[in-house]
Amino acid sequence: MIPAFLLFSCAHFLIDMYGMGLGVLQPLLRAQFGLSLTQAGVLGGVLVFSSSMMQPVYGYLSDRFHTYLFTALAPAMTAIFISSLGLASGYWTLLAMVWLGGVGIGSFHPQATANATRGIGANRGRALAAFICAGTLGLSIGPAYFSWMTGTLGLSRTYWAALPGIAMTGLLLAFLKLSPPADSGVKLSFDLTPLRAVRRPLTILFLLVVTRSIVQITFAQFLPLYLKLQRGYSLPAASYITSLYLLAGALGGFTGGNLADRFGGRRVILFSMLCSVPFLLLFVFTRGPLSIAGLILGGAILLFTIPVNVMMGQALAPANGGTVSALMMGAAWGVAGIFFIPLTGWVSDHYSLQHAFAGLVVVPIAGYLLALKLPK
Repeated sequence: MIPAFLLFSCAHFLIDMYGMGLGVLQPLLRAQFGLSLTQAGVLGGVLVFSSSMMQPVYGYLSDRFHTYLFTALAPAMTAIFISSLGLASGYWTLLAMVWLGGVGIGSFHPQATANATRGIGANRGRALAAFICAGTLGLSIGPAYFSWMTGTLGLSRTYWAALPGIAMTGLLLAFLKLSPPADSGVKLSFDLTPLRAVRRPLTILFLLVVTRSIVQITFAQFLPLYLKLQRGYSLPAASYITSLYLLAGALGGFTGGNLADRFGGRRVILFSMLCSVPFLLLFVFTRGPLSIAGLILGGAILLFTIPVNVMMGQALAPANGGTVSALMMGAAWGVAGIFFIPLTGWVSDHYSLQHAFAGLVVVPIAGYLLALKLPK
């Protein structure tokens, strides 16, 4: 019998790996379908909206119908639609496939996060950290995986990349009890009354996550395109650099959590927002190894705040931890992605990717000014 925790963690790894597929496929999709950078940005925005903004809806439905099918079917659904984008007949088909791939990502996270550590008594917090780590590792592996698949098989046959996700769904269906216990998970609640007392600092934290996510998500979506079109890297090289950037961000998240325990969350956020900017500027305005070093260090420092914002939000409203987590990890990401990924594409079309990235890397300064208003 495979432990449920291991199944959830492996599925989380694969789900987030497929979530990074669109960014790698975009240069090839752009060439095949003649997409503008604005259209490429809309594709990214649709994926973020479907996978992040809609998470409370998927969570409500999974709770309403009381079944693990939302978790079990998600890896196959995401894998099939994201891996088969090369088979689309046109732009509207692309949009529909990206949306459905995002449905798989979004429907997995609320239920799996609530139930991954169920039944674990000792070191439950460490187990939850391991579950989250599985997802971040998937994010960092995704670009390299899809670059290898497209380089080996070509865009028209990348559907073979879906096999691990389909196999994962088979394992989940075989080993999970599809009807969870009645007391499993946390029931979703949209009663915001208890949050009114802390609405000001909570709103600041939410805007800080949006600010960080503007850079984080847009970079992840457009970095392969930027490195290929603006810097002249091959698509495999651009994908591997994107993987390094995402891996650095994952390590930065763990580092930021430890620093927050020692120095406090407010100081970590101020440091992250201010000190990431010089390194990101180094990436945009230099070339070669120095530029890549700036990207990796800037990404790591910027993502110090991933666990810190959630931790501070839950400390402000401990009785509404689920709602706070949904705001910080789902809605804030969605707001950043749905508006700023298409906007970055539009700026790139009308000016250049270089102009768009130069504007993005100074966004954390606004986050620093916001963080000054956090209570000490």
